Amino acid sequence: MDLFTILSEDKIKTAIKDGEFKNLPGLGKYFELEDLSHIPEELRVGYKMMKNAGMINEADNLKKEINTIEKLMDACNDEAESSRLKQELTEKSLKLDRLFKKRKALNTPASAFYKEKIYNKLK
Repeated sequence: MDLFTILSEDKIKTAIKDGEFKNLPGLGKYFELEDLSHIPEELRVGYKMMKNAGMINEADNLKKEINTIEKLMDACNDEAESSRLKQELTEKSLKLDRLFKKRKALNTPASAFYKEKIYNKLK
């Protein structure tokens, strides 16, 4: 082990002993991992930095992805590919739904119209 690892481990052990990790916000709550599988690996760090800086609006990205999937579904002739696209559309729609619920914006007329449009496409 190098010097920095030893020093950091020592500081962590001291902090645990002193009780500095007790009563932290979020203690006992589930940690939500963000799914970044749709972003190429070499761009994830930059994406995360831009998102944390408030430069990326996740809802807008999801709407664009849903729109793209809908266009692909309209042009698709392969049944297996169409099924995969439907599954992906459902996942993105549910993700967008959860995001709107977090923002408490699900009851707006615009989102109700959009939600109805998505459900009609899935039928």
